[in-house]
Amino acid sequence: MQKKILSPLTMQASKRALALSLSMVFMGAALCSNVLAQTWPSKPVKVIVNFPPGGAADQIARAIGIPLAEALGQPVVVENRGGANGNLGGEAVAKSAADGYTLLMSSGGMVSVNPHIYARMSFDPTKDLIPVASAARVLVYLVTKPNFPADNIQGFLKYAKENPGRLSYGSAGNGSSPHLAGEMMKSQAGLFAVHVPYRGAAPALQDVLAGQLDFYFDPGIGLGQVRAGKLKLLAVGSLKRSPLFPNVPTLEEAGLKGFDADSVFGFYAPAGTPIDVVTKLNREINRILATPALKDRIQNLGGEALPLSPAEFGARASEDSKRFGAIIRERKITGD
Repeated sequence: MQKKILSPLTMQASKRALALSLSMVFMGAALCSNVLAQTWPSKPVKVIVNFPPGGAADQIARAIGIPLAEALGQPVVVENRGGANGNLGGEAVAKSAADGYTLLMSSGGMVSVNPHIYARMSFDPTKDLIPVASAARVLVYLVTKPNFPADNIQGFLKYAKENPGRLSYGSAGNGSSPHLAGEMMKSQAGLFAVHVPYRGAAPALQDVLAGQLDFYFDPGIGLGQVRAGKLKLLAVGSLKRSPLFPNVPTLEEAGLKGFDADSVFGFYAPAGTPIDVVTKLNREINRILATPALKDRIQNLGGEALPLSPAEFGARASEDSKRFGAIIRERKITGD
């Protein structure tokens, strides 16, 4: 069969036609995105919180959801889907339509920790989700049951070292920031305590209050109980003291150098969500975070409002992944 030879003019015309077609495709996609952003939202927006009700992620989502609904002109419906350290809720959002009507509110752990502790995940949080807006830097506070036989962090560490394996502590699940904070402390202080994972921070808090657990790293939801004298607050697992409790030392001050168990909570969307929708959400959430009401609400939860761009939020998650990955490998932590 004789091959058909195209002339240079014909080849150039073909290239121009291909370039024009691609240009029209990209222009069409941009136009669709712009039209969607102009009409979005035209129905309620769902925010899936990947932890049970009562935890820090849940409280932050609901605090932001009310003013966000007012800004968008549509209801913002918060739905809790806890389990697997946030993976169940994360999967639900990752597999949702990328139209801006389903968002995720998550602790930073699902993106920066879970890929290190689960051999298999049904989705890739770094590829199937995109950062929309950070909400808060969440500190963790070392609290004990009221009758714990120590009243300060030095006494706590001394007692724990002298009683290896006799103390138990809870967390929101394997790989959660309260769990990792406990493992960091055990590693740096050279002590041993039994970890008891829960399906959220709120159930763990209840067992500390009931005296069934000796201590745990609270992500802020138990600070009201601290103020009421029902829990002892001994230290902060951050690089700096909390403005709520300026007299409470950090674990770094107690001798655990570089101790930093902070995590960033925020909103994510399915990959492919139009950039104009993401930009609009980021702008409105950052505006809400700058209001005195939200700053105070998040601070009363023990955290700090943290408005960032999507790119800055993604970069922070990447940095946290490196930091937490190191302790996960050292302590051989898994999601089982």
